[in-house]
Amino acid sequence: MGNIHQTAIIEDGASVHSDAVVGPFCVVGKDVTLDAKVTLKSHVTVEGCTHIGQGTTIYPFASVGHAPQDLKYNGERSKLTIGENCIIREHVTINPGTEGGGMHTKIGNQCLLMIGAHVAHDCILGDHVILVNNATLGGHVELGDFVIIGGLSAVHQFVRIGEHAMIGGASGVETDVIPFGSATGNRATLGGLNLTGMKRRGFSREDIHALRSAYKYMFTGEGTFADRCKTVPDEFTDFPSVQKVLKFINEETKRGFCQPE
Repeated sequence: MGNIHQTAIIEDGASVHSDAVVGPFCVVGKDVTLDAKVTLKSHVTVEGCTHIGQGTTIYPFASVGHAPQDLKYNGERSKLTIGENCIIREHVTINPGTEGGGMHTKIGNQCLLMIGAHVAHDCILGDHVILVNNATLGGHVELGDFVIIGGLSAVHQFVRIGEHAMIGGASGVETDVIPFGSATGNRATLGGLNLTGMKRRGFSREDIHALRSAYKYMFTGEGTFADRCKTVPDEFTDFPSVQKVLKFINEETKRGFCQPE
């Protein structure tokens, strides 16, 4: 067992690495695995078939791995996996998967979930995702790498948000947001591209310029959106950022795509 405070409760069967820290009044369920250097600050509850990766820190009053808020859930032995070096702040809630969604909720590495954020059943989060205070994900939501969800925002069930996208605060997102997109509002509309994020993460000037041109073609040209996406000029599609957007659009969507106002 690791560095466990005398007031903590570790159920028989739990796997706690010797370098993990379990603070005062925490509860760790029998099917939980805590990897090296995981820290539960205090008053944290971790239940279910939950695996927390190395170096992740969870702050007081977070509820991790408890039964999903889904009336169709029948106690199936589903999973929750949280990656390495994540920061999960106070009052965050994260639910495991369900039979209707692959039985697995996954959070990538180096994610930041701020106070009061909620990750519902069967969500899949990439690496470096940020959920700002009280951001809420409905079930089956998928977030790509480096996505930022603004404070007090809500993402509808089954929505996909592509990598490097930015959702402004207090937004209601009902449709898929393309990679590198910037969306805001109630209900959210696409306001352009997350150019600031791309510059911060080292995308080339040429790649950004190509994506801006392709975006203009796809979202403001003549004909239908679907037809325009099929005929994006080759001069744009050779760039990685544009390829990622087109790949995202060509994948299955259950909610349609977020469009400019």
